Amino acid sequence: MRVNAGGNATLTRKKTAHLIDQPLMRPIVFVIIMPTISAIAVTDANTHQNSILESLQAYVSEIVKEFDQISAERRSVLGQVAGEMRSNKEFSSQLTFICTHNSRRSHLSQVWAQTAATYYGLEGIQTFSGGTESTACNIRTVRTMRRAGYLIVDSTGGENPTYLIRHAENRPPIKVFSKVYNIAGNPTEDFIALMCCDQADEECPVVYGAGRRFAIHYADPKVSDSTEKETTVYDKRCRQVAREMFYLMSQVAESK
Repeated sequence: MRVNAGGNATLTRKKTAHLIDQPLMRPIVFVIIMPTISAIAVTDANTHQNSILESLQAYVSEIVKEFDQISAERRSVLGQVAGEMRSNKEFSSQLTFICTHNSRRSHLSQVWAQTAATYYGLEGIQTFSGGTESTACNIRTVRTMRRAGYLIVDSTGGENPTYLIRHAENRPPIKVFSKVYNIAGNPTEDFIALMCCDQADEECPVVYGAGRRFAIHYADPKVSDSTEKETTVYDKRCRQVAREMFYLMSQVAESK
């Protein structure tokens, strides 16, 4: 190094020659690791699962481990329903559960199916119920759902009250009351009709407006009304319906 007359330091040619002859500095490459698609899907699924009411979560965590209790015959039928739902590329299906009085089995099916759709993040699935005649949503149906963990309010009173059933933190309540299946407010075309009882299945050879129709008959818990076995029978039927509706939605979600 030399100091010139002005007092400034300069590098001599000898000292700087090796710097001039050096190759240009190599560029720095930044590598950004993106999450895999499956990781994104799991995160999204966890978000939906965590939105289920805390009071329901223990029950749901048990039934999703019970799919092996579903018979091969019923798995086959539910698989056909799932296949029909998967055929809609936007995963937007309307399901109407039908039994004679729209009082027990069809309501259990509607509510559990909507809960399962929320759990698996199937945003386009809407569930409904109806009967071949209207009566009332039986109070025993309400009681067994409350025991499972649903938060339910009678919003109207009267002979055929409208119950508001909460299943998730970020979803509106499910509105439940007895009605005929083709009432205004229920889908009228291209819906999937799911027949919950053999009587309604026989009395309705044609379900007007249905695009497809499947029989998923459940034994009527009504046979136990006002007996010592009432609570046990209703809770058993409630759990069977829950298990099968979660299995159904899990099959749809697999192909998302």
